[in-house]
Formats: sequence, structure tokens, C-alpha cells
Amino acid sequence: MAQKQVMSVLVSALAGVALGTNAMAADIDVAYTDTDLNNCTVINADDFGATFACPGWRGIPVMIAEGDLRFFVSYGLNAVNERAAHQTLPQFNTIGAKIEWRITNRTGDWRPYATILRYYTDNEGGPEGQTLVVTKIEQGNTCQIARVDARKYKDANAIASKLADDLAFDFDCSNEPIEYQP
Repeated sequence: MAQKQVMSVLVSALAGVALGTNAMAADIDVAYTDTDLNNCTVINADDFGATFACPGWRGIPVMIAEGDLRFFVSYGLNAVNERAAHQTLPQFNTIGAKIEWRITNRTGDWRPYATILRYYTDNEGGPEGQTLVVTKIEQGNTCQIARVDARKYKDANAIASKLADDLAFDFDCSNEPIEYQP
């Protein structure tokens, strides 16, 4: 996605958040699942980390991995091979207790197109950081598409939702995730 196009999408996302509108609102819903690793199956574990297969919305597999004090989360039947499986935040981090699934009925049946997950980050002795990570869900093209600093923006949840709704359908996973800046 070209830089100019990304900026255009961000401007429209901000306008939508400010106005509280969403053209596709009737076709979008949300669902929540837990990230409790006690409900997951260990796929691989060693002294350096572990990978878990967890149940997601309507049984969609969620891969949660921990390595080098950072979490990696991916989705779908081929989750371990998706780009999202190799994406995380640079700081040491953990993940929140809930995954928000953005689902749509645009094709006549409800399917997820994005998730929003809160990451808690270590800020080297400073206050703990919080980042909302928006991930696109599409078989063969699952990746992080946006990150919103939840401590910096009081409406971070609405911003992340709008970014998911506006970017997920067309985002090219060869691009880096957008670091939200108004």
C-alpha cells in the first residue's frame, strides 16, 4: 500500500472515529475469546519458550507463542506459517486476557477479518506500556496491520476498531504495520 494511500486511509479512519460513523456497521459485529493458556494445547516447548494452539472464535485456531520474553499471536489453520506468527512488539511483552474478533456478514455468513489484542510492554523501569495490535485474518495473508498506543489515546479502542474496519480488507501483508499517529 503506497504511503499516500495509507495516509488517506488514516485520515478517513480518524474522521470516522470523530464522527462515530461506519458505513459497514450493519455488516460488522464483534466477539470475544480468552487467551488463557490453560485452555490451550502445547505444540512445542523448550527452555527458550513455548508455542500453544488455542481455541478462537467458533473454533478458529489461535497460535500463541512466547520466546525471548515476547509474545507472538497468529490465526487460522496455517497460523504458524503466517506472517503474524513472526510479528511482535520490540519491547518485552505479555498479552491481554481477551481477543476481540471483528467479524463481518458481507458474504452472507459471519467470518472474522481482524482481531484486536492488547499487549502489555516493559518500558525499562518506566510505567508499563499498553499497545492495541490489530491483526488482519485472511488465509495465507494474516499479519499485524496497525498498532495503537493505548496509554497515549483515551479512545484507543475506537481507533483500533476503525483501523481494523478500514484497513483489514485491503492491507498488503508485505507492508509493516502502521504505528498510529494522528
